[in-house]
Amino acid sequence: MDASLIVSNILNPPILFFFLGMTAVFVKSDLEIPAPIPKLFSLYLLFAIGFKGGVELIKSGITQEVVLTLFAAMLMACVVPLYTFFILRLRLDTYDAAAIAATYGSISAVTFITASAFLTELGIDFDGYMVAALALMESPAIIVGLILVNLFTVDEKREFAWSEVLQEAFLNSSVFLLVGSLLIGVLTGEHGWQVLEPFTQGLFYGVLTFFLLDMGLVAARRIKDLQKTGFFLISFAILIPILNAGIGLLIARVINMPPGNALLFSVLCASASYIAVPAAMRLTVPEANPSLYVSTALAVTFPFNIIVGIPLYLYVINLLWR
Repeated sequence: MDASLIVSNILNPPILFFFLGMTAVFVKSDLEIPAPIPKLFSLYLLFAIGFKGGVELIKSGITQEVVLTLFAAMLMACVVPLYTFFILRLRLDTYDAAAIAATYGSISAVTFITASAFLTELGIDFDGYMVAALALMESPAIIVGLILVNLFTVDEKREFAWSEVLQEAFLNSSVFLLVGSLLIGVLTGEHGWQVLEPFTQGLFYGVLTFFLLDMGLVAARRIKDLQKTGFFLISFAILIPILNAGIGLLIARVINMPPGNALLFSVLCASASYIAVPAAMRLTVPEANPSLYVSTALAVTFPFNIIVGIPLYLYVINLLWR
């Protein structure tokens, strides 16, 4: 693997600030970011990437390439929870296995945004409609995870309303804002982009950098929870993203995605949700242990993907697309 790709990724300001946040925890600094600010920055990033994706989608139009990409995205979001569930059942009960499987079947928007920034830094083009793939992959894994719980448990006392499940899956704040921003980008097009460009483009990297500083703080604090997960889950949190990214890259090669799109698709396949799915699982599968599915996604998979995974997947793309 070309070490320059890893170095180029690590020396990006957002990644360096992620390390700074982790270091602050390890050296017991009192660095703290007030709770409402990370939430605001998270919403801003979803709004900015969704709006830009909508503008780019209206430019490209609904082509065969777009349809195939979106179909592949939904397929992976449904299939990944299925096979990861049966791997996890080797060591875990049904509730924990289903919750973690749903977590890894869904996606991390921040990992996607970091990969987008990495491609921009390298001057590699990608299409805005990949944001639509991001939006479509957020929710299906939640539904699949709950179906797995119903199929493999016989707890008659366990009840939940499917209306609440569907609302949490498709109308949670991140999905709603991302899809809504995408649609507004489609409706307003280039004119809307020119109006909002100073806000959606000029501030983007600064907000991403500050957000990753906070993510470094949170990830470092979650590392303590890994003591409860054991070697099996730590290995799972590294190897399964590589497997999922590999499957994603094969699909991308078969449908002939351009390299930039292929990287974003592989990152979507490899990432794990640490916001939307945990919120849904706490509501619908309270029997599952949150320290397992949150700490593996946030303290292992997220850092692995943004530090090593993104350049690794691009290296494979450079070999396969050569």
